[in-house]
Amino acid sequence: LSLLVTPVMSSPCCGFLAQYTHHHLVAFLLTFFSYVLLHASRKTFSNVKVSISAQWTPSAQNASSPAFSPGETWEENNLFADSDEATLFLGVLDTIFLFSYAVGLYMSGVIGDRMNLRYVLSFGLCGSAIVEFVFGTLTEWLQFYNIYLYCGLWVLNGLLQSAVWPCVVAVMGNWFGKSGRGFVFGLWSACASVGNILGAFLASSVLKYGYEYAFLVTSVLQFAGGVVVFFGLLTSPKEVGEYWSETEEGSEEVCDGGYYTIQQGDEEPRETPKAIGFCQAFCLPGVLPYSLAYACLKLVNYSFFFWLPFYLSRNFGWKEAQADRLSVWYDVGGIIGGTIQGLISDCMGKRAPVLAVSLLLAMGALVGYSHSPPDQVVNAALLATTGFFIGGPSNMISSAISADLGRQEALRGSQEALATVTGIVDGTGSIGAAAGQYLVSLIESKLGWMCVFYFFIVMTGGSIVFILPLIVTEIRAMWRDRQARTHQL
Repeated sequence: LSLLVTPVMSSPCCGFLAQYTHHHLVAFLLTFFSYVLLHASRKTFSNVKVSISAQWTPSAQNASSPAFSPGETWEENNLFADSDEATLFLGVLDTIFLFSYAVGLYMSGVIGDRMNLRYVLSFGLCGSAIVEFVFGTLTEWLQFYNIYLYCGLWVLNGLLQSAVWPCVVAVMGNWFGKSGRGFVFGLWSACASVGNILGAFLASSVLKYGYEYAFLVTSVLQFAGGVVVFFGLLTSPKEVGEYWSETEEGSEEVCDGGYYTIQQGDEEPRETPKAIGFCQAFCLPGVLPYSLAYACLKLVNYSFFFWLPFYLSRNFGWKEAQADRLSVWYDVGGIIGGTIQGLISDCMGKRAPVLAVSLLLAMGALVGYSHSPPDQVVNAALLATTGFFIGGPSNMISSAISADLGRQEALRGSQEALATVTGIVDGTGSIGAAAGQYLVSLIESKLGWMCVFYFFIVMTGGSIVFILPLIVTEIRAMWRDRQARTHQL
């Protein structure tokens, strides 16, 4: 018998929300909070850099050494001669993490399209939590400091964390269709910024007891989140159908983007779409330009992520806990920017022009923030503005646009490309971000923070250059549509 497809609700006013069920809500929340917890633990490292730098250098050479740092440690475990060397090594660790994260993204995207997304996601969350606990908490409890151990753990952490983003985007792409995707994904992609805010709050709350407790709290929460995902996440509407088919005789009910499909039991099951190859995914229209643009943009976005609390503390002399709390305004701006810009792109039916306008304004925002006075209120306002114009486009490319690219018509029926495409876009972005973190520490140590901001402005302009052909194409399409409507009138 043929499939019978019935819309949930035909009313245009309520159609947008009526297409979603409680299964959509559960998938949204579980994937959202999975990445919130991952980014909270990732943010911890950037939030405690001042404390780690003080712990790795002799107390006599580091005036910022906190009271809880045991002075006798430095006769036995003196990693660096001064704080400048420690700062440079922190930049190296960021670079190591992002390079391994980028390599892992290329692999985990392909794996995610071939294995159960729930297993891959849970493994990444729980494994990364264990590594972070060893890196930040266990080594400090044992008073064991070793450069090679830190580097090895951070390589492993990058590989494990890379399993998470392609999986959560693929799950969201399975549950939410293209209708309203810009708004839904714009709202959902706030997960990284919410995680940054949570991480900053948790780190600043327990930092007085020692930076190891900041790692302890976030790693425990992340591990618990991985367990919840393993037992509670449904990765696609098909899994709902499989569950119902076991409880209802003779039929299978599947919810797909707001439509219920009744399949009779005597019908042959549809063939599972084959996963697309890595090279095929790379050659899909739009994947390469957006990947290169994201490499430039993620460099800037992640430089704020990794270095903002450190910059605020060192440049303005504010306490580390104050700098951690102030840095969340960048993420607040990113949350609002991603949601609003996603909604605008839905209304326009185009993404690239929205990105172009936001990135142009981001260049001006960077100039303004680089001249911020030592006033926390003004600094917070400028941070939120910068986050709006940088974090918003970054969230769009990594989520809604990646989902668009992984579900485009060029796939010709193959639906198993979402995780692979997401891994390619985010992996290429992470390569740019990895190179950028070492360059930031190098430029800052040689030329100062002002030159770092000039570097950010150039990279933001590079993002526009890479998607310029797409911008021109979409603007021409909008112009043709407008002329066609004019002729009809």
